[in-house]
Amino acid sequence: MSKPMEISKYNLAFIMFFFAIIPCSLSNFTSKQYGEALSKSLLYFEAQCSGHLPYNQRVDWRYHSALRDGLEQGESTCKGVDLVGGYYDAGDNVKFGLPMLFTVTMLSWGAIEYRREFKEAGEYGHATGAIKWATDYFIKCHTHPNVLWTQVGDRTNDHYCWQRPEDMTTSRQAYKIDENNPGSEVAGEMAATMAAASIVFRRINPQYSNILLDHARQLFEFADKYKGKYDDSIKQVKRYYPSSSGYNDELLWAALWLYKATKDQKYLDYAISNAFFFGGVTWNVNEFSWDIKYAGVQVIASMLLKEVKDEKHKET
Repeated sequence: MSKPMEISKYNLAFIMFFFAIIPCSLSNFTSKQYGEALSKSLLYFEAQCSGHLPYNQRVDWRYHSALRDGLEQGESTCKGVDLVGGYYDAGDNVKFGLPMLFTVTMLSWGAIEYRREFKEAGEYGHATGAIKWATDYFIKCHTHPNVLWTQVGDRTNDHYCWQRPEDMTTSRQAYKIDENNPGSEVAGEMAATMAAASIVFRRINPQYSNILLDHARQLFEFADKYKGKYDDSIKQVKRYYPSSSGYNDELLWAALWLYKATKDQKYLDYAISNAFFFGGVTWNVNEFSWDIKYAGVQVIASMLLKEVKDEKHKET
């Protein structure tokens, strides 16, 4: 069963994608209302920030929190891993990978398609800042080509104790996927996120854009080579963000975003050759969410088809 809808940054980010498409021909009154909604949606991201807050933090009642995230863990040493940063999930203090990643993919998509509108609303800097706050954290989570930390905190324990993040005393156990415990949904979604974000930063920070693309390529290969459902590997997430659609939609979604970011034909060939086998009867869907990406795959594919037709028209 899918997680019930809740007022959280994940829903707001999805709504925000549509705020940016409001045409400029609307009345000033209506445009201002949608601009305010966009602004407050982005402000919500700052309220959800985990880690050492930046100097320009606008939500002044928040402070640094979860500065030891990852220290309870250890890979091959006893040093732990630096998992400070990212965003808290909804009203609790857990950092869930899959919904957080989808949020940032959608925010990046909005910033790509409606860059001019975001700038006219005075929100482009806030949008790119929100994206980078997440991608900086995701880079930390991808500690090895085939290792990805996907969750920090246990929501069951977290919900027993109502504390603001600055005062947390609950366990900050972290969970990862790897070759022996795969999670193609979350690895695939992170590949999509990094690829989409790399397009956002291509103009304003080319070096950072290339770093994101390197991670995207590695993550896609990891997701495709070591296939498996992430909630089978991380049991703690099953009750809250289970994968009802499986991982094929994330693999197609990631491949198309990588093609958009790189124009490398192998990613488009992957999506085309696997579209029927991966989609099957599930192409007729009535949901687009952190869990089910098929509708998004269809939209991206149709946009790519239009790009190809436009290029052929120019040539003639």
